[in-house]
Amino acid sequence: MNASDEHSRSLWMSDGPIAEALPLTADSEADVAVIGSGIAGLSVAYELVRQERSVIVIDRGEIGGGMTARTTAHLASELDDYYHELIRVRGADEARRLHESQVAAINRIEAICRDEAIDCDFRRLDGYLIPSEEGAADLLVREFEACREIGVEVEWAERAPMPGLDSGRCLRFPDQARFHPTRYLRGLARAIGRRGGRLFAGTAYVDHRRDGGKVVIESEAGPRLTAAAAVFATNSPVNNRVKIHTKQMPMRTYAIAGRVPRGSVPDALLWDTLEAYHYVRLQELSDSEDWLIVGGEDHRSGEASDMDARIAALAEWTWRRYPGFGKLEFSWSGQVMEPIDFMPFSGRNPGEDNVYIHTGDSGQGITNGVAGALTIAPLILGQDSRFAEIFDPGRKSLTAGPSLAEFAEGQVGVLKNMAEHLGPGEIGSIDDLAPGEGGILRRGAKKVAVYRAGDGSVSERWAVCTHAGCVVHWNGFEKCWDCPCHGSQFAPDGEVLNGPAVKPLAEV
Repeated sequence: MNASDEHSRSLWMSDGPIAEALPLTADSEADVAVIGSGIAGLSVAYELVRQERSVIVIDRGEIGGGMTARTTAHLASELDDYYHELIRVRGADEARRLHESQVAAINRIEAICRDEAIDCDFRRLDGYLIPSEEGAADLLVREFEACREIGVEVEWAERAPMPGLDSGRCLRFPDQARFHPTRYLRGLARAIGRRGGRLFAGTAYVDHRRDGGKVVIESEAGPRLTAAAAVFATNSPVNNRVKIHTKQMPMRTYAIAGRVPRGSVPDALLWDTLEAYHYVRLQELSDSEDWLIVGGEDHRSGEASDMDARIAALAEWTWRRYPGFGKLEFSWSGQVMEPIDFMPFSGRNPGEDNVYIHTGDSGQGITNGVAGALTIAPLILGQDSRFAEIFDPGRKSLTAGPSLAEFAEGQVGVLKNMAEHLGPGEIGSIDDLAPGEGGILRRGAKKVAVYRAGDGSVSERWAVCTHAGCVVHWNGFEKCWDCPCHGSQFAPDGEVLNGPAVKPLAEV
């Protein structure tokens, strides 16, 4: 099965564009400029327009077409990195407040769905954490005790609602939720527009500067956006070169979807205890069928080339546990930013009073994105911000233990990548490339990112990420160039797809 040939878009994007938005074509002003139109960007824009602030949202691509369109949209207040680990790293009080932020995010989504009449299949349901390997029973006990310590509602269940395999004793978390993420974003975009907010697609940020007390955003095409405050909600911050990127790692995760008979799979969230854990949910399709959506097989961005094997492994895992799962109809991947201490970075950008960022969502991008909006919007409005202290992007996170060890290992990966500048290329010549494939070719003292298109034409760009100088790697699943250091992505011809890079790969 060659998934990359058959499936190129997530299940959620089959509904079409989220909002019809044109590029910014003239200099404009607003109270707040929001860069990025995913769940975090549109959520903070919505909270601000409700308070009668003028807001302009810009995005390099389509509105809502970034990583939020690739999530599986688990609305879980349980922490995928485990509360017993968070308590060890940050203490029980901060773990309790993080849980409160996740509950607040789910409640806010539910309230907005009601207030704005957004039909996105929002539903409350149970979540289950199941053991997947020997020794996981002890992990479940530690997590149960930690949850009870900080007030998380949890109980033991004899098995999870998984029809093909007995999960064994597991943890049940009531009052979790799920929804259709792009339908929610579509409703949010309409609500922003009704209140005077303006959305501009195809408008790439390249730089910003201070002009008196204002922030001036420079776009790739030329028009400038001036605002009293700016919010960068671009998954990985495009406005920072070093400050935040040394405190998080880019991870790529995969998802598949196929049909199951309606009623054959109980409607619940499920995730297991593997380090690269599996996660499962349903989505309504028709009176007779549901979509079963399964994710997992994570790895450090840019450091794997076996994507088709990972999709196949997800499918095999699913068929063993869900016998009614039919043909694999969608497969896709997304990128998450894994912070050193399990919490997102939401608030004032270090050193800039009227510039704000949201990043570090880990595997809970939807709830963290909304919690980030509930943190940043009050800061801009001069109000009390309930979670600002624990999400502060300038916080120090140096607690010893597994999280720090994994973080240090990730930074060693950055140094290892820099050494690739001196190594040989992956291919000996352009002739080694099949149509539709890319590879790194050494040419003298430099490396070249070479792509051969389906028609035989060849694109060549220097293989150096324009963010921090790392060597890019070919991603055969997404058909793009990935930067393993900080998560930038470039199209085969070198154009930027995702930050933190804002400039294309240099022409040879």
